[in-house]
Amino acid sequence: MNAPASAADTLRATLTGLLDGLPPKQAAGAVERLIANYRGDTPTDAPILRDRADVAAYAAYRMPATFEAVRSALAAFADAVPGWTPGSHVDVGGGTGAATWAVSATWAGTRPVTVLDWAAPALALGEELAAAHPELGNARWQRARIGAALTLDPADLVTVSYVLNELTEPDRTALVDAAARSAQAVVIVEAGTPAGHARVIEARDRLVEAGFRIAAPCPHSAVCPLAPGTDWCHFSARVSRSSLHRQVKGGSLAYEDEKFSYVAATRLPAVPAPARVVRRPQIRKGQVLLDLCEADEHKRRTTVTKRHGDLYRAARDADWGDAWPPAPEPERS
Repeated sequence: MNAPASAADTLRATLTGLLDGLPPKQAAGAVERLIANYRGDTPTDAPILRDRADVAAYAAYRMPATFEAVRSALAAFADAVPGWTPGSHVDVGGGTGAATWAVSATWAGTRPVTVLDWAAPALALGEELAAAHPELGNARWQRARIGAALTLDPADLVTVSYVLNELTEPDRTALVDAAARSAQAVVIVEAGTPAGHARVIEARDRLVEAGFRIAAPCPHSAVCPLAPGTDWCHFSARVSRSSLHRQVKGGSLAYEDEKFSYVAATRLPAVPAPARVVRRPQIRKGQVLLDLCEADEHKRRTTVTKRHGDLYRAARDADWGDAWPPAPEPERS
């Protein structure tokens, strides 16, 4: 008997057929135009995704990367709140629903899901895609202006992914405050750029002020130790590249790495990582250099050598974004 397909596999298969009937050059052109628009200054009352062709091209191009970034953030959050499963989920600015798929990949089972977005074509396609995944079949796809006038129904989990960059500062503040009022847990994901990190830190500070504790990636809820303008905290998620990715970017690799910044905050009891690997580990002869954000509110470089035995072997296997030190494996009975 075949095992049921995972959310990731189902999403990948669904997106593969999304561009059927749309000429490759048209799809690539739409993606290039949309990327240029997203990098600009976008007013919240002018949706960028105008029609199904726009939405289909951009979903096929961006949904896998958004899914992997959000899933990575959610996995770190789930590690900090073991045993908890969200009973309801609101995805703000969710577009075609990548974050809803990521939540389903993290916590199996059905739950009330609401996706809010301004672009009606994105919501329509998101609902169409979700029909392929039984756990998302009852999701609500609701048009809403994401900004100061937004009100959110109570939910266990609110996700906001790649949205803050599109909003004015007052609207960003209003959105984070609305999420804090309505949710037990809030996960925010932005592009892994200095500007994206700054938006995440701004949101993180407001969530802490609202009484939330940081579950991930930070090992503490104090002020971020990175001085503004000198460094930024970001991570990487590997994404399988479709033929559309290769067309648009002119690359030949079967994958690309999505850089993202995030914060996961909660009112629930949480046990953050003792420390977090915040740069790609550097493996040298007989030693591994780890850049860590630590629970004492500092960022430090730690050198792990062969004389550390099992810890050295763990360091060689460590990845960017991992908790450190790794949790001990449970003893076998």
